[in-house]
Amino acid sequence: MNNGFLPVSREDMRECGIEQLDFVYVIGDAYVDHPSFGHAIISRVLESHGYKVGIISQPDWKDDNSISVLGRPRLGFLISAGNMDSCVNHYSVSKKRRSSDAYTPGGEMGKRPDHATAVYGNLIRRTFKDVPIIIGGIEASLRRMAHYDYWTDSFKRSVLLDSQADLISYGMGEKSIVEIADALASGIAVQDITFIPGTVYRTKDISGIYEPVILPSYDAMKADKSLYAKSFAIQHENTDFCIGKPLIEEYPGGIYIVQNPPQPPLTTEEMDAVYALPYMRTYHPSYEEKGGVPAIAEIKFSLISNRGCFGGCSFCALTFHQGRTIQTRSHESILAEAELLTKEPDFKGYIHDVGGPTANFRHPSCQKQLKYGVCKNRQCLFPSPCKNLYVDHSDYLDLLRKLRALPGVKKVFVRSGIRFDYLLADKDDTFFRELVEYHISGQLKVAPEHISDAVLCRMGKPENAVYERFVAKYKKLNQEMGKNQFLVPYLMSSHPGSTLKEAIELAEYLRDLGYMPEQVQDFYPTPSTFSTVMYYTGLDPRDMKPVYVCRNPHEKAMQRALIQYRNPKNYALVYEALTTAGRTDLIGYDKKCLIRPPKGNTTKSAPQKNHRKKTIRNVHKKKT
Repeated sequence: MNNGFLPVSREDMRECGIEQLDFVYVIGDAYVDHPSFGHAIISRVLESHGYKVGIISQPDWKDDNSISVLGRPRLGFLISAGNMDSCVNHYSVSKKRRSSDAYTPGGEMGKRPDHATAVYGNLIRRTFKDVPIIIGGIEASLRRMAHYDYWTDSFKRSVLLDSQADLISYGMGEKSIVEIADALASGIAVQDITFIPGTVYRTKDISGIYEPVILPSYDAMKADKSLYAKSFAIQHENTDFCIGKPLIEEYPGGIYIVQNPPQPPLTTEEMDAVYALPYMRTYHPSYEEKGGVPAIAEIKFSLISNRGCFGGCSFCALTFHQGRTIQTRSHESILAEAELLTKEPDFKGYIHDVGGPTANFRHPSCQKQLKYGVCKNRQCLFPSPCKNLYVDHSDYLDLLRKLRALPGVKKVFVRSGIRFDYLLADKDDTFFRELVEYHISGQLKVAPEHISDAVLCRMGKPENAVYERFVAKYKKLNQEMGKNQFLVPYLMSSHPGSTLKEAIELAEYLRDLGYMPEQVQDFYPTPSTFSTVMYYTGLDPRDMKPVYVCRNPHEKAMQRALIQYRNPKNYALVYEALTTAGRTDLIGYDKKCLIRPPKGNTTKSAPQKNHRKKTIRNVHKKKT
C-alpha cells in the first residue's frame, strides 16, 4: 500500500487507479515526503495541479530495467540528484569516500552514482529515447552552464548536454515545473518549450532571443580560464528576476545553451500554499526495516521560515540557486506546521530550528528590491551594510514569541546561521536580547570563517572588527542575564587568498582567545560559487585580480593543522608550517608560542624575523 505516499510501484499505481503516470520522478535520495526535500515539494506541487506523479528512488544505474518499473510516463521524466550534489554527498574535501549517506535508508553509502543527474539522464535515454527529460534540484541548478568540477579537476559542459536532458528547471522550481507540465500537456513539443523563466534549454537557432547576453564559448573558456571568470561574473549579475537577461553559451557543432531569466520569487501566499500541501512528513514506510532515513532527524522538528539570502558569501551557492530576494512564509503558515509537530508522538517539546539559509532574514534587503531588482554590482552587507539596507528583526521576533507560547512547546531554538553583521546593524537590540535569553541551546554557532581581513575580503565576509564587536556584545548580554552560553565559531582553512601567513595569524588569534575548535572546514570547491571560480582560475571574478590559491594537499593540511595546533596529532604539520613560513619565533616555551621545540631541542624560541620575510616571499613565489 502507498499509505498516502505517491506511487513507488505498479501495485501502488493500481491501488490509486492509475494506468499511466504523467511524470516519473527519478531521485538520488531516499523518498522522504517532507517539505525539506526538494523532490517532495515538486511532486506535491504537480499533484496539486492535477498531475499524476510516481517516484523511483535510487535506481540501480547499472541496470537499464530499473528505470522502467513504473512504465512510460505520459509527459516526461523528472530527475534530481538529491538534496546535495552527488559528489559532495560522496566525498570529503580531500576526495576521500564518506562512510555513510544520511539521505539513504540505514545511512548506507553507494546507492547513487557520482554525477547522478547525468548518469540518470543517460540511463533513461537509453530506454526511452523520445520521452522528455527535465532535470532539476541543486546539482542540475548549479551545473546549468559550463563549470569547474573539483572531483574530476576538469572544466565540464552544461549538465543539460552531459545528461541528454531536454530542459533544466533551475532554482527552487515550483513555478517553472508547473509551466513546463502545462506546456507538455497542451501538446507543445519539448524542443519548442523555450519561453519559460527559470529554465535552460539547448538550440541551434538563437535569432529570436530578445536582448540576449552572449557569454564566452565553452571552447574559449576551456582554453582561457580568465574568460570563465568573466563569464561567471556576468551570470551572477543575472540571477535576479527583474533585471536578468537571457544568457547564451556556445558549444561545438553550432549548439547553444540558453538560460532564460529566473522565475519571480514566490509570494508569501504562494509559499504558504507550497508548505500546506499534504506531505506525509516522513520517509516511505518501506525503509523502516533498515532503520529509516537518518536525515529526517535533523529536520523533523524544525521549521523553514524563509528562502533566499542577500549575505553574499563567496563560497556559498545559495545566491546562485535561490537568489538574493528573501521569500517568507506567513506566521499563520508556520504556526500551523508547528502545531502539527506538537502532535507527533515523539515530540519532546523542543522546536530545533526556525530559519532558512540565514535565520534572521525575514524580508527583502531594501524597499526598492521587489520593483527594481537587486543591485548588479553592489552587495547588501559587504564590505559594509548598504545605506539603503532595511534592518528590522521585529517580524522574526514576533514569530518566535508566538511559537514559544504554543501549548506543548518548551523551547524554540535558532540553529540556522545568524548573520551577525546584520544583527549588529539593528539599532534595537530587543531581538539580540531575546535570542540570548530564550533561543540558544548552551552555545550559539556563528560563522566568522577567518580573522584575516585579506581573506575575509575574498570570502565576502565582514572585517574581523565586526565579529569582535558581536562577541563583546554577546558576552555582555550573557553576563547581564546571568547565563554562561558559549560561541562556537565556524572557521575555514585554505580559502583562496589564504597563505600560510594568514593561517598563522588565525592560529595566533585562537591562541589569544584560548580556544581550539573541534571542527575545521577546509575550503570545498563546489560548483558555481565565486570561491570555486577563484580556486580554478586564480582570479576573483568581481575585480579580475589575481588571488593566491592553496591547491597543494600538503599545504592545505598545514593550514588546517594550524587552526588545531594544540592537537598532538598535528604537531609535525604545525612545526613544518611555522618553519616554512619563517615563524620559528612561535616554537618555544614562551606563552606566545604555539608549540614547543622537538624533543632534544632546548631552544626556548628562535626569532628569525628577517629570514621570515624572505622565506615567505620565496615560498609564495614557488607556489604561485
